[in-house]
Amino acid sequence: MTRSMRFVLSIILATVSLASTGFLNTASAETAEDLNADSRQALQTLYKTNPFSETISHKAKAVLVFPKIIKAGLVFGGSYGEGVLMKGDKAQDYYNSVSGSWGLQAGAQSYGYVVFLMTDKAVKYVAETKGWEIGVGPTVVVVDEGAAKNLSSSTLKDDAYAFIFDQQGLMAGVSIEGTKISRIKR
Repeated sequence: MTRSMRFVLSIILATVSLASTGFLNTASAETAEDLNADSRQALQTLYKTNPFSETISHKAKAVLVFPKIIKAGLVFGGSYGEGVLMKGDKAQDYYNSVSGSWGLQAGAQSYGYVVFLMTDKAVKYVAETKGWEIGVGPTVVVVDEGAAKNLSSSTLKDDAYAFIFDQQGLMAGVSIEGTKISRIKR
């Protein structure tokens, strides 16, 4: 067996192992209270790892928090997680985050992401659409370490800023482009 075949086989086995242990079932909280608590904890984790995100939070009209997204794939892949739209410290609504993909991919991972909605227009768009696809509608800037160095509270001009954090697992790269966010009942 070639080295590349052993590598692919090990990724497949790891994905199956993670799926069978319930890893992939942790993307949805059991209750609204659990989701609220997980979201507050995720925000604190983000603020510790990226202090500028806390500065942005003070200027945001609302914050969409997805504490745990689970992504898995073997040629075809997908991701799912549930989150909370918060205004101040209060949960306003609940949403899910879903994406699908195909191509050269194998493995599983989890991560969280937060979208700071900076304008009333962005908050209204999220609330009124039957599903918001990131990349369509309000302008979303995904903030990584490089982008964060060039931002300040006076240069925030876009509709929304997204931070991806707490990545764990066996897949390379995370993108939220094309992710569909839809309101759910909790």
